[in-house]
Amino acid sequence: MIKVCLADNQPVVHFGVKSYFKDHAEISLVGHVGNYNMILDLLKIKPVDVLILDLELEGLSSLNMVKFLLKEFPSTKIIIFSNLSENIYAPNALKAGVSSYLHKTSKLETLGNTITKVSHGAIIYSDTVKKNLALIAKQNKSERLYRKLSNREIEVLRFLSDGKKNNEISKILGLNEKTISTYKLRLLTKLNVTNLVDLVNKAKTLEIV
Repeated sequence: MIKVCLADNQPVVHFGVKSYFKDHAEISLVGHVGNYNMILDLLKIKPVDVLILDLELEGLSSLNMVKFLLKEFPSTKIIIFSNLSENIYAPNALKAGVSSYLHKTSKLETLGNTITKVSHGAIIYSDTVKKNLALIAKQNKSERLYRKLSNREIEVLRFLSDGKKNNEISKILGLNEKTISTYKLRLLTKLNVTNLVDLVNKAKTLEIV
């Protein structure tokens, strides 16, 4: 049996996934948690083949924390299962080492098939992600600009778009407030805007947040 853990904030997702895989012939849901620290506690005591992880999980503020999980628990594969835009987050997540990225609009049957393939070492992209990655090389510099944002810049941009101040973001990410100011300046430059309002609006237009 493939041992699976689900890490998600939403009870309805826990219920749906648990119900679907209840009598599955190959997949066994051995744990379901609601925050990042609970993942660490569970993986330390229970072997898990595949972790289904929402990027908006409570306590998960950075893709570096996903990298940490992969480093500390190398036998556990990670599937990102999230509502966040595949166009923006899938490339960085896959670069971080996850085995697959599925949008939550995907059918649970698709999730099941992905779990099986990932447990055997496969790296799974959706057709949407494949098409978007293929288009990147064909786009001009301005169209590709937002794709050059680093993982950390995207994270800072998300928090700025949520209305958080520099000092709040610095506490969440564990960074100096001046460092957050530097990231903010880089974002303004890379997205070719001059103020926070335009920055947030452009981020929404580009579906970065």
